Amino acid sequence: MSAAATRQSDRRQLASFVVTGGTAALVNLVSRWLLSFVVVYELAVIVAYLIGLNLAFVLARRYVFTSTGHWLGEYGRFALVNVVSFLIVLGVSSSLARALFPMLGFTWHVEDVAHFIGVASPILISFYLHKYYSFGKVAQRA
Repeated sequence: MSAAATRQSDRRQLASFVVTGGTAALVNLVSRWLLSFVVVYELAVIVAYLIGLNLAFVLARRYVFTSTGHWLGEYGRFALVNVVSFLIVLGVSSSLARALFPMLGFTWHVEDVAHFIGVASPILISFYLHKYYSFGKVAQRA
């Protein structure tokens, strides 16, 4: 495959990842919003993230990445990558909602905006870790 064809394929794969990840992120956001009615914000972020994680795995495995391994091993690596992503999401969401936005006087849907930004923040790092670790050549050797 030529370099141009590889780049085109990578762009298509990234676009598919953004669409499937965006779908999972939307489920994550709606879940967090609903959960916030019954639990504290940080716990709602955690539970919603787990819901989104499971949907993201199913969609990524089916529509984005070529799956050659056993689903359980891929899920384990996928979950490990998402631990890193989760820490980014929780840190960004909580820092914005609890510190930066109040300091700036930003009051419009603080938790919703903070969570949206938090969920979007690890897109690129997640894509490359999933591509090369969760579902890639590293995963095939494991």
